[in-house]
Amino acid sequence: MEGSKQQKHFVLVHGVCHGGWCWYKLKAQLESAGHRITAPDMSASGINLKTLNEVRTLYDYTLPLMELMASLPPKEKVILVGHSLGGMNLALAMDKFPEKISVAVFLAAFMPDTAHPPSYVLEQLLERTPAEAWMDTRFSSYGSPGKPLTSIFLGPKFMSARLYQLCSAE
Repeated sequence: MEGSKQQKHFVLVHGVCHGGWCWYKLKAQLESAGHRITAPDMSASGINLKTLNEVRTLYDYTLPLMELMASLPPKEKVILVGHSLGGMNLALAMDKFPEKISVAVFLAAFMPDTAHPPSYVLEQLLERTPAEAWMDTRFSSYGSPGKPLTSIFLGPKFMSARLYQLCSAE
């Protein structure tokens, strides 16, 4: 039991249309228990300064996490926690830095399989979700006509009905 009292380093990865800020309550609780917390903003999210047009691939989006993982001391292992789209970021980090991860937690998160490309999980979600379920969410195309990309903006009705319906109005 002595080893369980050691300080752990948690890396908390936000989901779609969020930033590291969304972990503020959990971050405070874990820090008060003596743990180290890092909650990076993925590219073009939170206070990350990249623009959406600079994000061309999932790897581009995940770059802040990849840089964080690369900067860890050689013997340090982290506990990765990803929510929603953050599961895709975890999968990339797990593939590239397995020696730096003690455990990965997919918290209501996308988890790619080994039989399909990572985008398959998201494609299946979009195919299986009726348009009206997205409510006031907006999908936009950007990039070049030959290689269009899609961005998503979760609308306030969608967020209050589907994401934050159990939260206090703060």
